[in-house]
Amino acid sequence: MSIFTGAGVALVTPTYADGSVNFDKLKELIEFQIANETDALIICGTTGEASTLSDEVQIECVRFSKEVANGRVPVIAGAGSNDTAHCIALAQGCEKAGADAVLLVTPYYNKATQKGLILHYTAVANSISIPVILYNVPGRTGCNIAPKTVYELSKVKNIVAIKEASGNFSQIAEVAALCGPDFDIYSGNDDQIVPMLALGAKGVISVLSNVAPRNTHDMVAKFMAGDVAGAAKLQLDAIELIKALFCEVNPIPVKAALNLMGYEVGPCRLPLCDMEEKNLETLRTALKNYGLLK
Repeated sequence: MSIFTGAGVALVTPTYADGSVNFDKLKELIEFQIANETDALIICGTTGEASTLSDEVQIECVRFSKEVANGRVPVIAGAGSNDTAHCIALAQGCEKAGADAVLLVTPYYNKATQKGLILHYTAVANSISIPVILYNVPGRTGCNIAPKTVYELSKVKNIVAIKEASGNFSQIAEVAALCGPDFDIYSGNDDQIVPMLALGAKGVISVLSNVAPRNTHDMVAKFMAGDVAGAAKLQLDAIELIKALFCEVNPIPVKAALNLMGYEVGPCRLPLCDMEEKNLETLRTALKNYGLLK
């Protein structure tokens, strides 16, 4: 059974000026997402600035989100690391905090071999009982999970899915062909949701959903209901906004967008910083054109 089908939001982590987590605002964002039919919450992933959070804070964000969601949608915890022992400890902490699954990015900077990736992911998966979603984003980590490696990892009982953000459709098609329909694929790129669905993806883990949860959910729902043209229209209508949300490194623009929309999610934590003014105006224009700002 799939962890979720549809649009999961890669949720930002709202912060105060001093960098501490604003849990009241996190609850508000979760309620906003659930009210707009988001199908899953991804907590403390890349968009949630996990790399600058302590393990204790990261696990507390997962525990808090699980409590707020209260079974209405699954809570998936970002728990990746480039140190396997650290990744195991973090994944176990997230499991104890109530996570329904973990999302594990490839070991960044180390640039593990394919054999190393198999050993890393197998060790982490075997240390927990909840499902594991692999996360392939080579543009950010410098490390790509090859299709045959994904196939080998799919044999591990609780490695059940992959978030694919390579943008390489030939590779993604090969993963789908090798692993079959029981292994789930999620788009990791908001500008490629509908094409990924056409290859059999079960949905998206989305940055766009932070600002447009209903439309992102509907894009997947329409496709799954056979309304491919309707899904494609929603995809194309969002392209300008998606482009603006990635005009600087994620999550700088999406946090800025939420602040422009009045959600007051606070600044990014260093080394991420405020947007360049020119890019901020591009983002503001895209939000207006999409109907999210007056």
